[in-house]
Amino acid sequence: MSKSVIIKKASGEKEAFDPDKLRNSLKRAGTGEDTAEEIVSSILPTLSEGMTTKEIYRKAFGMLRKRKSSDAARYSLKNAIMELGPTGYPFEQFVAQVLVHHGFEVKVGEVLQGKCVTHEVDIVADFENTQYLVECKFYNSPGKYCNVRVPLYVRSRVDDIIQFREKTPKHKNTRFFGWVVTNTRFTEDAVNYGRCAGLHMLSWSMPKNKALKDMVEEARVFPITVLTNLTKKQKEFLLSKDIVLCRQLKEKPGVLNETGITSATRKKILTELDELIANSKD
Repeated sequence: MSKSVIIKKASGEKEAFDPDKLRNSLKRAGTGEDTAEEIVSSILPTLSEGMTTKEIYRKAFGMLRKRKSSDAARYSLKNAIMELGPTGYPFEQFVAQVLVHHGFEVKVGEVLQGKCVTHEVDIVADFENTQYLVECKFYNSPGKYCNVRVPLYVRSRVDDIIQFREKTPKHKNTRFFGWVVTNTRFTEDAVNYGRCAGLHMLSWSMPKNKALKDMVEEARVFPITVLTNLTKKQKEFLLSKDIVLCRQLKEKPGVLNETGITSATRKKILTELDELIANSKD
């Protein structure tokens, strides 16, 4: 019966509810099989025609949080990344750390000389003799997609930089690629143009098995916005202090005292941090 219930995605598209998608997303967050099954079974009777994926997420998140906050934190990763705004800078820092885990040497916010003008590049990522000029497009809503104007713009900037850099002795044997990274999705035109123009295109769910979500899950690098015991205001305060990763908060727990939290809440946050980092590599 549940499979015939039509739900509404953030993009406005409608589809039949698939309990396996919910079950698998819970398991990817580290939830045990029994707990995942219990949550799915509890949600099935509450489904109604036209219910949004956001509503279903909130139900699952609430149930998971009551059981184990660190599992809830991992489950909330996609939404937590969207809380890294309103500017795109924390997202750039986050993506940079994911790339570091995957073996890249990175620099954030570099100003590079092009043949015609200078350009500020979000991330310059080096791997062996290849350099990637990375543009990060951050959106704080799952319904917003990265359109074709972005890869068009990136291609022209990358070309200008490459025309200058490939003639410098330092980069004589270096290959260059442009890379567009977004925390949501690309429109079809953006994907088609990006591939045709030779750009690397990385979104939350693309390319298959090597998408941003796959890279993040492998890296186990968590933004502080996943922490379930922090309020939105407290998260914004920490981000303003350039505390983007859970690892950074773990290294500088004293900054929590500046948020005005109680000692009991501080203890909960540190326990949640310990549980997250104990099973991570960030």
